[in-house]
Amino acid sequence: MKPVIISVFTARELGFTGNPAAVVLTRKRLEDQEMQQQAAALDLPATSFVFIDNNENCNVSWFAPDEKIELCGHGAAAAGIFLSKYLDKPEITLHYQGGEINVAVSEDTFSMRLEAIPLLKLITYCPLPLKEGLGIPVLAIYETANKHLILTDSESSVKNMKPDFKRLRDSEIFGYAITAPGEEVDFVSRTLVPHVGQLEDFATGSSHAILVPFWSEKLKKRRMISNQLSNRGGRFISSISGNKVLLSGEFMTQ
Repeated sequence: MKPVIISVFTARELGFTGNPAAVVLTRKRLEDQEMQQQAAALDLPATSFVFIDNNENCNVSWFAPDEKIELCGHGAAAAGIFLSKYLDKPEITLHYQGGEINVAVSEDTFSMRLEAIPLLKLITYCPLPLKEGLGIPVLAIYETANKHLILTDSESSVKNMKPDFKRLRDSEIFGYAITAPGEEVDFVSRTLVPHVGQLEDFATGSSHAILVPFWSEKLKKRRMISNQLSNRGGRFISSISGNKVLLSGEFMTQ
């Protein structure tokens, strides 16, 4: 089947075009090498490979053009949206190596439930490659099992940041969810991944699995609105219950 391209966490009224992912429905389980080759040819931030097994389980794997992705929030959303239309079901459960993700779809909006990613520890010093590579005030650094969370002072710092990716690659840290309080929304963010070809992600579900519990505790709010200030822009409506993060947004199919 020809790949379907779906952009998620869009916002037409704001001019946000969200994060695009290709969805490829396969007739059998593919080897990683074959999926990697197809993802490289499609050259999108993520390609979601979906295989429906004999038990009608919807299995998904994600690949960037240059490497496999263990957890891809926007790729999961795109896969769930595609399968909702394909199977004519309002809700889809995706099975992946790390567990399950539920995606619910209604017209041009969707919601997805992810496991919250907790902070593991506060890092009490700012490594020089990080300080010089970001070039913005660093108020706090937290390590997680995914990306590092970087708290800065303002929306302006996040928006106007001009990362030096070459300098950031001097650190072994895989990626950064950089965040600050929002001026018109609860918080804003950008996601940097200096060790892969894309460098900056457009609208990142996995980062929000870190950011939502962090800001929920900080702001004492369960429901929040946030913007990812990439050059495409992403709008997230989020809530948290226990260790589950619910992310909602709009989508567009190309």
